[in-house]
Amino acid sequence: MNIFDELKERGLIFQTSNEEAVKEYLSKQGSKFYLGFDPTAESLHVGSLLPIVLIKRLEKAGLRPIVLVGGATGLIGDPSGKSQERNLLDLKTVKRNVCALKKQLSRFFDFNCFMRRGVVFVDNYDWIKNISFIELLRDFGKHFTINEMISKESVQKRMVNGISFTEFTYMILQAVDFLNLFQKYNCKMQVGGSDQWGNMTAGIELIRKKISKEGLVLSMPLVTKSDGTKFGKSEGGAVWLDAEMTSPYHFYQFWINVEDASVIKFLKYFTFLSLEEIKRLENLVATEPEKREAQKVLAREVTKFVHGEAAVSRAEKISPLLFYGKVKELGSEELKEVFSGSAVKEFGNFVELPNSELSIAEFLVGAKVVDSKRQAREDVENKAIEINGEKVFALEYKIGKKDMMNGKYILVKRGKKDHHFIKTI
Repeated sequence: MNIFDELKERGLIFQTSNEEAVKEYLSKQGSKFYLGFDPTAESLHVGSLLPIVLIKRLEKAGLRPIVLVGGATGLIGDPSGKSQERNLLDLKTVKRNVCALKKQLSRFFDFNCFMRRGVVFVDNYDWIKNISFIELLRDFGKHFTINEMISKESVQKRMVNGISFTEFTYMILQAVDFLNLFQKYNCKMQVGGSDQWGNMTAGIELIRKKISKEGLVLSMPLVTKSDGTKFGKSEGGAVWLDAEMTSPYHFYQFWINVEDASVIKFLKYFTFLSLEEIKRLENLVATEPEKREAQKVLAREVTKFVHGEAAVSRAEKISPLLFYGKVKELGSEELKEVFSGSAVKEFGNFVELPNSELSIAEFLVGAKVVDSKRQAREDVENKAIEINGEKVFALEYKIGKKDMMNGKYILVKRGKKDHHFIKTI
């Protein structure tokens, strides 16, 4: 199976500018393509993982990737997929984010040997910073009609509430990127999410009008859960690729908790397992869903890709201990990993208060496990609350220093699966 047909079989092709031309281009060893990331934070999150995996998939097939981080476009803000204007970041913050993303992406790609075989890293600030406003208008703006720009879906969705001229011109800058990479590296194809379609096709038009060449575009589907809701968030917020922001344990848990209706799609999207192996797992989902074998494989493969084999081993050791209420068997380093990252809630160190203890109801409300003392009392009476793996049966139970593992960590389990990781500060 050639790479184009494999991408199609995995559901990774949403749209192409010219299917036959894209298929032919992908079949040629050494064909160059690029994919961009905007530096809106110091880390990418799992929403960016599909593009990373796709780049790796195409690289393995013999293509030559160019990874772009938008130091310039990150200063402007992409309207695609947004219902309102982004907050503009200052140059210092964007430069810091670009450096952080390059370091993060270098875990997946070798940026040091592009002339021989590797991946090239570029920052579009390097060429856009030299374009004056008059040059932008004369050399590029004249090739875009307002009618064409307004017709783009990313702009259409914003017209009701209004879109600033700043974000309106984003597609011109992205088109300039494509033209620049086409001319400098003979990069004839851009890859991106389906929400980028308007920006990417703007690049095709600019290339055609400026240098009379033909660019190609391939878009991926946006990743959603089976109910159509946004993919990539957990109870603690965004699931980051940075181990300090989302620990490998919580990253692993995000994937192992994927619903049956989505797990096969995600195995096709995010892993390098063969389609035959994924079919075997699909049969297990149908016949033995309670074993969650597909979820275990998904969590193992994706965590290994992002954080390495050792992280998988730790997560697989920690998970059953927490599931069976044996949290106190975790070592100090394992506790540190479990109680770190965006999934963890911080709570004032009430041990320093005069009475040094809180009632179970006060604690559950204060730690935002429940919304009210009434709900807290109901949960305790219904035997739905565990503290560090032990059931709490009495409303008179007091939370204090005795409940703090390593002097600061408390694990609350509400019901069967609702874990709350509390760190006192």
